[in-house]
Amino acid sequence: MEGRAMIKVLSVASECAPLVKTGGLADVAGALPGALAPLDVEMRTLLPGYPAVIKALTGAQCVAEISGLFGGAGRLLSGKAAGLSLFVLDAPHLFDRGAGIYLNDDGVDWPDNPERFAALSRVAADIAGGTLGQWRPDLVHCHDWQAGLVSYYLKRDGISVPSVLTIHNIAFQGLVPMARAKALGIAKADQAREGVEYWGQISALKAGLVWADRLTTVSPTYARELMTPEFGMGLDGVLQTRKADLSGILNGIDLEVWSPGVDTHIHQYKTPRGKAANKVALRDEFGLPEAEGPLCVVVSRLTEQKGLDLLLDALPALLDRGGQLALLGSGDPALEKAFAGYDHPHVAARIGYDEALSHRMMAGGDAILVPSRFEPCGLTQLYGLQYGTLPVVALTGGLADTVIPATPATMAKEVATGLQFHPVTADALSNALMQLCDLFAAPKLWSKMQRNAMAQPVGWAPSVAAYAALYDDLMKAAE
Repeated sequence: MEGRAMIKVLSVASECAPLVKTGGLADVAGALPGALAPLDVEMRTLLPGYPAVIKALTGAQCVAEISGLFGGAGRLLSGKAAGLSLFVLDAPHLFDRGAGIYLNDDGVDWPDNPERFAALSRVAADIAGGTLGQWRPDLVHCHDWQAGLVSYYLKRDGISVPSVLTIHNIAFQGLVPMARAKALGIAKADQAREGVEYWGQISALKAGLVWADRLTTVSPTYARELMTPEFGMGLDGVLQTRKADLSGILNGIDLEVWSPGVDTHIHQYKTPRGKAANKVALRDEFGLPEAEGPLCVVVSRLTEQKGLDLLLDALPALLDRGGQLALLGSGDPALEKAFAGYDHPHVAARIGYDEALSHRMMAGGDAILVPSRFEPCGLTQLYGLQYGTLPVVALTGGLADTVIPATPATMAKEVATGLQFHPVTADALSNALMQLCDLFAAPKLWSKMQRNAMAQPVGWAPSVAAYAALYDDLMKAAE
């Protein structure tokens, strides 16, 4: 791609690490601009003006005053934060709230979420159309349902700037009562089944699936899964019609943050032997005694999607073989209570989230458990590989694409990096945990798998090359 002209990209996201984060979407939005810069991609990110984003913004300049933003006025600001070039939609009536960015203090969606993110989408389309400020992108990269209406507004307004939509998790679709279509600026003709309609409602995500020029998701296997009724969440038919435009590009991790040789939260190491000091420290921190079996860790939201209910049923298989579990997470109250109250000396849980502790767990654990029922890409198994903490994963989505399972063939070739199980049941997970204990009891095999894991490429380089190639294709198609 050397010698080609710089491509200007507007990235539209509802969250972006390290400024504001609830999940993997934020990590991708925060990593792509810097990772793409060496490939002649100038990316600016449009974010809602949450208090944390406004506070972090430096060199802020008002690009435009905006009226009629669903009950109030706003401003488009430009500036920098955390090394990112940002546009920020400063609309206090929509984004200046003390609770979560999507949920109120009761854990319920803000009732005006459709309008909040429609405003973000409309402003993105106006930037692309050249009516807000002087900077105009060559293409727009939209993330998840919160930016799903961007592609629709571009087409509605006749703005000839191509767009790509990345699906981070199809389970979240931005459903809106059809009665609000007029207020959201959705034409009557586009409210049909071929447009935004989804079981009598508007789906902001479906709008993106229908009108974006290209679609991506965060792993090749998840791209295939999305076109099936089991994983497509009712949108598999739409995706089948767009399969020629759909591709799966794996997420990566920030190797300047997640790497045992530079990680400031741990006893640093470059070979599996260096994990020993971290394991001792982690056991002390969780109050776990020494044990003969592997120390398994979980860093996760505690939900059924993540398969943590299956882990509760499968735990005896690990504990009976001398294994241990240290868990960090929060979510479903019943799962929180079950893990926090699990009465066994080799099980310890911390309810909540602690970024520094998650690093120490990756460094000190022998294995990371990711028993998800579905997983678009997953980052924790990538962290595990990088730290020599062998992943035990369900055979789904990005977990299938990133872990080389220990089978007779892969062990004979000495390439295995972890374990996979299927079907996604407690019995299959139990069998995987027993296999894990068998491997742990064979030090030479275990050490080889750890070295294999730590040698796996888990950074952004392959993925950003794929995104840059996709952008090139879009630009050629638009000529």
